[in-house]
Amino acid sequence: MAGVKVIDLSRVLGGPFATQILGDHGAEVIKIEPPGGDETRAWGPPFQDETASYFLGVNRNKRGLALDLGQPVAREVLLRLLEDADVLVENFKTGTLEKWGLGYADVLADRFPRLIHCRVSGFGADGPLGGLAGYDAVIQAMAGLMSVNGEADGAPLRVGLPVVDMVTGLNAVIGILLALNHRKSTGRGQFVEAALFDSGLSLLHPHAANFFLSGRASRRTGNDHPNIAPYSVFATGGQPIFLAVGNDRQFARLCAAIGAAGIATDRRFLSNGARVANRDALRMALEAALAGHDGAELAARLIQAGVPAGPVLGVDEALAHPHAQHRQMVVSQDGYRGVGAPVKLSETPASYRRTPPAFGADSLAILDEAGFTQTEIDQLVASRAVPGPAA
Repeated sequence: MAGVKVIDLSRVLGGPFATQILGDHGAEVIKIEPPGGDETRAWGPPFQDETASYFLGVNRNKRGLALDLGQPVAREVLLRLLEDADVLVENFKTGTLEKWGLGYADVLADRFPRLIHCRVSGFGADGPLGGLAGYDAVIQAMAGLMSVNGEADGAPLRVGLPVVDMVTGLNAVIGILLALNHRKSTGRGQFVEAALFDSGLSLLHPHAANFFLSGRASRRTGNDHPNIAPYSVFATGGQPIFLAVGNDRQFARLCAAIGAAGIATDRRFLSNGARVANRDALRMALEAALAGHDGAELAARLIQAGVPAGPVLGVDEALAHPHAQHRQMVVSQDGYRGVGAPVKLSETPASYRRTPPAFGADSLAILDEAGFTQTEIDQLVASRAVPGPAA
């Protein structure tokens, strides 16, 4: 992505996650924050120099510019920055940019024909819920994710991480890359929208596929897979493990490895369909045999034998795992620690060039590089169109 310039007007998670990915892979990203800063700067503790970990986790490889777009003079600054930009990412409420005279269809598409304008939104611009704000947990509820998450006899449960926000960010990156490829042959940019509602629904596999075929809504099954058994967390004599046994060959290997080969030949467990139908009896039989094994040691032995298995680790244990270190999934730089880029490219690997910016830290330098004279910069600072440390 080197040579691609991204203007990032987004806040909170979906948009900043997307622009961090672009920045990790070489794009120049200018993060423009309003006078109060990105809300997530205050979403703590923990804090580092008054900036919350939440912000730090999705804003590396960016330079920071503070800009009060409520002022016409600040909007002129944005237009100046867009003159040589390739991508604009924003998550304003639908109609905000249009109100400011910065709508894509009305202004930006004609003025900057090569610009790719990516909007991260809650529900899209139109339709029954068009233009309304979207929030990860609310979309988890509305998109059916909570209905299939949780114990069978428990209440619907939110997934314990902002999965909808993050997959929307990934979809935004995909859309931007598709638009950049299209621009190669046409010379024109386009409008890209990644909506939380759409992204939430896209995560419903296999529950949506099951419903389309059977007509029956899925029920909560806890850690159990609705279509496969054994596919769940199982107690052992030590650490719990997750078994994800997808075929009869793997099942036979599992039973042999835990010293219970007879389970594999039990007529109740001869096929996946039979195991799903008798999953309670299967759990009892497996956990009786697993009680004589240490989970961590057993999981390591099983995966080497071709049986998908892994210990249930905490966040601290997962980040400290030797393979996480080997895969360079923990980044440490100048006092900053974060999760590394998951996409590995042989010729153009991700790089970590900048720690997350302090509020408005690069405002003056960015304005200078954009061709503003010192007099113009002084006027912007004096008017508070450029707020923060620069002022």
